[in-house]
Amino acid sequence: MTEQQTRTISPRSIGTSLDRVDGREKVTGTASYAVEHADVNGTAAPLSLWLVTSTVAKGRITGVDASKALAHHGVSAMLDHTSAPRLAQTDNAELAILQDDRVGFRGQVVALVLAETSEAAREGAALVEVTYEQEPHEAELREDNATYRPDKVNPDVETDTDEGDVDAALAAADVVVDQTYRTPYEHNNPLEPHATLAWWEEREGREVLSMFDSTQGVHGVVQALAPMLGLENDQVRVRAPYVGGGFGSKGEAHAHVMAVALAARTTAGRPVRLAVTRQQMFSLTGYRTATISHVRLGAGRDGRLTAIEHAVQEQTSVVREFAEQTASPTRMLYAAPNRRTSHRLAQLDVAVPSWMRAPGEMPGMYAHEVAMDELAVACGLDPIVLRERNEPDLDPETGKPFNDRRLLDCLHRGADRFGWSTRPAGPRARLEGDWWVGTGVASATYPAMRQPGNQARVTALDGGRYEVAIGSVDIGTGARTVLTQIAADALEVEPSDIDLAIADSLLPSATVAGGSSGTSSWGSAIVAAAQLFREDHGAHPDPGVHTTASAADDPAAEDYAFHSFGAVFAEARVNRWTGEVRVPRLHGVYSVGRVINPRTARSQLVGGLVMGLSAGLFEESHRDPRFGHVVTQDLATYHVASHADVLDVDAEWLEESDEVFTPMGSRGIGEIGIVGTAAAVANATFHATGVRVRSLPLTPDHFLDA
Repeated sequence: MTEQQTRTISPRSIGTSLDRVDGREKVTGTASYAVEHADVNGTAAPLSLWLVTSTVAKGRITGVDASKALAHHGVSAMLDHTSAPRLAQTDNAELAILQDDRVGFRGQVVALVLAETSEAAREGAALVEVTYEQEPHEAELREDNATYRPDKVNPDVETDTDEGDVDAALAAADVVVDQTYRTPYEHNNPLEPHATLAWWEEREGREVLSMFDSTQGVHGVVQALAPMLGLENDQVRVRAPYVGGGFGSKGEAHAHVMAVALAARTTAGRPVRLAVTRQQMFSLTGYRTATISHVRLGAGRDGRLTAIEHAVQEQTSVVREFAEQTASPTRMLYAAPNRRTSHRLAQLDVAVPSWMRAPGEMPGMYAHEVAMDELAVACGLDPIVLRERNEPDLDPETGKPFNDRRLLDCLHRGADRFGWSTRPAGPRARLEGDWWVGTGVASATYPAMRQPGNQARVTALDGGRYEVAIGSVDIGTGARTVLTQIAADALEVEPSDIDLAIADSLLPSATVAGGSSGTSSWGSAIVAAAQLFREDHGAHPDPGVHTTASAADDPAAEDYAFHSFGAVFAEARVNRWTGEVRVPRLHGVYSVGRVINPRTARSQLVGGLVMGLSAGLFEESHRDPRFGHVVTQDLATYHVASHADVLDVDAEWLEESDEVFTPMGSRGIGEIGIVGTAAAVANATFHATGVRVRSLPLTPDHFLDA
């Protein structure tokens, strides 16, 4: 494998709205998802697995009685900590299930039931009787218990930063905003639940584990499971041909994947399948931690910032640490000579948090952008003017120049399209019938990321066609389509001449579909392989010749700070009698480099806006600290935006190309749509009512007293 310094490619297919290459399979129902694969290794139909989960938050298991379960028709086996296969490594405690009698959170996997049908497995699981010796637990995030300082925050970011003298600058400031903002627990809830099908077999004298898994990264699952199972990476094969969404929750393996692997190890080669229930997803497959953000802004009367402080408190699990990088966007968004950020955690006896679309940026920008709106009001400034006055010349965090910072262009274009100039200066100025009407704005930003370790292979086929292979995963975003377009342009052929192979860990390595880094990382590797292939084999290669390569880092990239930017505008209507909030208009304008496929890009950006609207108005998981579990365990009690809530929502982007960042000129778009959206909605409700809400979601009770 060779590293190739990539050159810019000329767009032909890139920039066009090519239909999804997998569209027919999806709309006709022939696309097979994780547990829908049948006859995978020539044995009997897969056994169904059901999880038995703990009913206490902390303690130890004193007994497991499976006699009633095993007597139930169709049930074939039960595994618990006394009978499950032993793991070679247990460092990842989230995955090290059924290895001892300890319980770390309510909802932890404590037993597995195997049966001929899912109905029998479910009933069998309900018949398993588990007894516990319960211990006192702590499951509530409070300001007085979130005091632990992690070594780093996700993914590998400094925990704290401190520049200048923040306290002195705040003491001398003409205007100070000093407020606390809160965001709730949120759960990802992709349409396809987390699901896995697995079987073991022997090949060339070695045992091999094969899986179909609903995952955002097949190679990541291999790397997580193989050492724990005492295997080499090449003894585990993971495929994910179709995935029904993830939003980050499928970015890494969770306990259910290990459960299937362990169960399948006991079935003499017979496959085992598991679809995690919607209720179990609220404890086993990650979630966004609640956050408490104490923000202090100091400024002159003209609104120019002199000090910024963002102190975050959130939670992690005693089982496995995850620290969200909530204050990270505050470090780079606006100019101020004195700056301080920090992250502190409460270590709780609860399920393990993980990634959810724009982890860190979403809750952090909610706090920062609502605080900026408060500063604009305190200074008597238009919110856009305030942001103009605090536009930095260099990245405040690194001191590097931005490669392409067009936040003000996004704000100005959005203002023109949204009709911002007609906005009343003060709140509570527009009443239409029983509805107070207001508008709000917020900035959006997300780091542009390219992950190392991606490889692609180009193979010549007959008739001028090419197979392009990379082990990336399309989670419904359209990755198959845009990678086909990138490959076609890199090889100077039509998209119809490309056979794209993805989503198999036997293919060249690829990083996770996450961090808005997928297309940038995988596309750059494909361009590198295509360009090296042309150098090696020319424009008319013999069928069968192939080249594998990865994209070398561009030395010029070290000289810049790479970020995408956007501006979100919202109109909110708040009923003066009931406090109900409606958002009839929600528009976003973005600077994200060259857009590879306008159709799929718009889908991603609008989807992010809708998800941000949902977070702003509805989404909230309620944890009962007495028992340690989330009580809103379904989509009837955990509310998300529906069609009736989404009226005029639109996204557009600036025409540009960032060819220093990728040879395609593109940057990631998967997450920036959600960033700043809830803040824009919150700011609009203040403009409508004069009531400042500093905690999400914006439920009617916040506005009733007004």
